Amino acid sequence: MALTRVQIEENLLESSLWKNKLLNDCNHQKIFLSNRNNNIALYYKGGKLFSFNGDDYSTHIKYAAVIESKGKDYLTETELRTHKLLHNFENSYERIKENCKQYSGVEATGVSEIYNKHSYLSGEDIIVLDVEVSFKSNNENKKQDRIDILLFDKETKTLQFVEAKHISNNEIWSTNTPKVISQIKRYEEQIKVKKTEILKRYEKHINSLNHIFNTTLPIPEKIDSKVTLLIFGFDTNQRTGRIDELIIKNPAYKGMSVYPKGNTKGLVIKNLWNANSKIL
Repeated sequence: MALTRVQIEENLLESSLWKNKLLNDCNHQKIFLSNRNNNIALYYKGGKLFSFNGDDYSTHIKYAAVIESKGKDYLTETELRTHKLLHNFENSYERIKENCKQYSGVEATGVSEIYNKHSYLSGEDIIVLDVEVSFKSNNENKKQDRIDILLFDKETKTLQFVEAKHISNNEIWSTNTPKVISQIKRYEEQIKVKKTEILKRYEKHINSLNHIFNTTLPIPEKIDSKVTLLIFGFDTNQRTGRIDELIIKNPAYKGMSVYPKGNTKGLVIKNLWNANSKIL
């Protein structure tokens, strides 16, 4: 019999890896926890560090391939024959985190800089409630639509979705209609059609967070119909050049909520939220 959501959470709270490693990193906003359908996902620096299904943790093999160092950073081929892989997530925790960080792309890393500072444990009025929000796609050529960030205004109890693109992503660039336009419109249609489903989903999500972290987050009641496009990873010259000319002044972006921010480390979460009131 499948475990219930509460049973999965209780087993997480009793696990050694949680109590000795993960909880502290979550409380310091280094790890971001999200409750999925049948498991709990734990993100670090843009990658999914662990999943927990209620019985056991799992991580990607490329993160888990950690050799005992025995105090040395370099090994000879002869020494390699006598070294073993670490076989315990708790003992190899920091090394697994290092590997996870190394495999993250620029967009995932940029998003992580936002949720590491503005998570549901930040105490701010506007928070990052979830990342990598997945929906069954209405597009026959895609199985899933995945939206990068879900914001939550605790005061108005409103959800707002954000799609993040690095300046190097060619989906945002075109003298005609960039690919990201149809992507954003598809997401907005998903929100319109699945509004009730999304609200129920995040009522459960917040109940989980309140249980796990002993918080008192309110239940969402509304969803913003517009999806904000966050563009990041650029310098001042690019902001006054390519972005202004090819995005801000591109008529294809008319009616969209676009927020350019060079460095996500310095992002003010309220400004990102308010970008939705400044439609191009």
